[in-house]
Amino acid sequence: MTATSPLKTLQTKIGGMDCGSCAKTVEAGLQKLPGITDINVVFATESLRLNYDPQQVSEKAIFDRIKTLGYTIEQTTAAIPPSEDSGCSHEHEHHHHHQHSTVEKTQKTNLTNWEFWIRNRRAQAVILAGLGLVLGLLTQHLALPIWLSRGFYGIGIIVAGFAIARAGLMELRLWRADMNLLMTISVIGAVILGDWFEGALVVFLFSLGTTLQTFTFSRTRNAIASLMDITPATATVKRDNNQEVTVRVEEIQVGEILTIRPGQKVALDGIVVSGNSAIDQSPITGESIPEDKQKGDRVFAGTLNQTGFLEVQVTHTANDTTVAKIVHLVESAQSSRAPTQQWVDKFAEIYTPIVIVSAIALTLIPPLIFAQPLDVWFYRSLVMLVIACPCALVISTPVSIVSAIGAATSQGILFKGGNGLETAGKLQSIAFDKTGTLTQGKPTVKKVYDLGELSANAVLLIGACLERRSEHPLAKAIVAQAEAEGIELETPESFTAYPGKGISGKFGNNLYFAGNRRLFADQNIALSASILSLLDDIEKLGQTPVLVSSNRGLLGIIALADGLRLEAGEAVHSLKQMGLKRLVMLTGDRTFVAAQIAEQLNLSEYKAELLPEDKLQEIQALRKFGTVGMVGDGINDAPALAAADISFAVGGIDIALETADVVLVGSDLRKLAYAVDLSRRTVSVIQQNVIFSIVTKALFLLLGTFGFVGLAVAVLADTGTSLIVTANGMRLFRSK
Repeated sequence: MTATSPLKTLQTKIGGMDCGSCAKTVEAGLQKLPGITDINVVFATESLRLNYDPQQVSEKAIFDRIKTLGYTIEQTTAAIPPSEDSGCSHEHEHHHHHQHSTVEKTQKTNLTNWEFWIRNRRAQAVILAGLGLVLGLLTQHLALPIWLSRGFYGIGIIVAGFAIARAGLMELRLWRADMNLLMTISVIGAVILGDWFEGALVVFLFSLGTTLQTFTFSRTRNAIASLMDITPATATVKRDNNQEVTVRVEEIQVGEILTIRPGQKVALDGIVVSGNSAIDQSPITGESIPEDKQKGDRVFAGTLNQTGFLEVQVTHTANDTTVAKIVHLVESAQSSRAPTQQWVDKFAEIYTPIVIVSAIALTLIPPLIFAQPLDVWFYRSLVMLVIACPCALVISTPVSIVSAIGAATSQGILFKGGNGLETAGKLQSIAFDKTGTLTQGKPTVKKVYDLGELSANAVLLIGACLERRSEHPLAKAIVAQAEAEGIELETPESFTAYPGKGISGKFGNNLYFAGNRRLFADQNIALSASILSLLDDIEKLGQTPVLVSSNRGLLGIIALADGLRLEAGEAVHSLKQMGLKRLVMLTGDRTFVAAQIAEQLNLSEYKAELLPEDKLQEIQALRKFGTVGMVGDGINDAPALAAADISFAVGGIDIALETADVVLVGSDLRKLAYAVDLSRRTVSVIQQNVIFSIVTKALFLLLGTFGFVGLAVAVLADTGTSLIVTANGMRLFRSK
């Protein structure tokens, strides 16, 4: 028995799709090939993603099938393989797919309005069909021979109708019916009835509508593509005796040093090793204010260096940067099907065959049973076929999802897919993790208590000088506070570390200590009852005391606590204003610490001293009150994030991408309210689109069945509905 070969993934762009059902045609056509699984074709992004077994089917066969179906391959990095066995090199090229594709995509579709109508093949066909229609009408008006006007109409029908008919016949071979097939039947029917003008008009209007839709959509695609096309193709690195050389970004390895001058984009993720500068991180985080960077700070690919010269040590290669992950995430999010879309797709599958059977019945029953004229009812059934196509309904959801995901991405909010985007709009309650989510996750100095002998500044100076070499978070916070206050620091002549307790150091003849109570007990430095009482008070505020003393006695106390995020209060207030029923803080920290934070944030509900499994139970309890969201930093919150209906991760993109449904890249909690609001508006727009599509269909079906509207009006109604639905969905992209 032979072992099954590993599946390969193929990702590419498909050209020539002009409605939602085209994507279904491609999926159905590819499903007939052996060895292909997990096919996903998305009209909104013109993208195809599938897995295939190279022993059963080659990439060339897949591309050939797509071309046979009447569509084109808008290949990105990899060319179509010349022979069937070239899959290996091809797969390697696909690995870099997302880095180059956007560049080419932008060049391909960023045409001006006029260029689009002159250079696009569909647009050219529309113009020629329009010309045929005008010349046909003119010869008819001048009472020239009938064959002349029919010739012009025929040219229009063939030029614009060829692609429609080919796609329709492919559908028939797949035992499917889409708009192309229905339109082909209608035009042939009109010609059989001798109504050449109406046949030509139907083809012209349908082609014009689908081309307009492609044109409208391409503008949204361009806007999203330009969001992603933000990393430079080359960068300057130090190599060979510190010489600066400019190389392609793909050739740079982890650990190399990039040099970045003012006005240049950062090419790869890394850590600053020298220099100071402000960096505009808005493409990644959505934050409009540049962030100051110095040695040790992290920088992202695609961000813009503004003021200073930086040297950056590379931490991620080109296909592993934060922006590369974001691009990949956005592409897969746009191709994911939202619950409403899944419902619409199922509805369309049942609905279309019913319509075809109804049209046949409408042609045959009145003439056979009620002795009505056949040509009248045949014509009415053609009108019915055109009106009944669910094009607008099929496109109503994906256009809204793609636009909303594009808008969110530009604000530094990453939705993993349509499901999360719909769920966020239904939120009833939100649970917040405390540490690293509502708080900064790192201690800051809250107060320096002097005990009379020295000033507070002197206590801070001694503490900071002692803690200067320590890597402990409390030590770093004390040093940072002293530096922020402009205090000049000295290094002790000698120092001793006491792990878990503190540190001591010598300045001149004096020995100084900084640490917790245990250090002072070990050193036999007595603490008075009033000092012990003060320490208890500090701890009740949820703060950690660091005691500073000389060998003669205690000099002061530095109180530290995890600082609130600056925007946390504003974020909570915004969510309350949006009418969310319950906002709850969950933390493993002590109850009095939780109470302090909850009071500062004006949060009425909090649960403290929880283990990770307790957080999980709290989430499950909240679910009884409706849809629940969980906001965490993605590290120790994974079980609770997974249990929530929708999970939001703050910052920390690497872990967050694995665990959360929505990632707030820039850690700004205020974006939560924007995400919920955008989601509500998206759900609302989808509902508007679905209802509008169904109501318009029902109204025109009724009018068409009783002969009140003709074929041309039917096409206008169908195309017009699709365009209105598209424009309505695209409003979301411009939401700030």
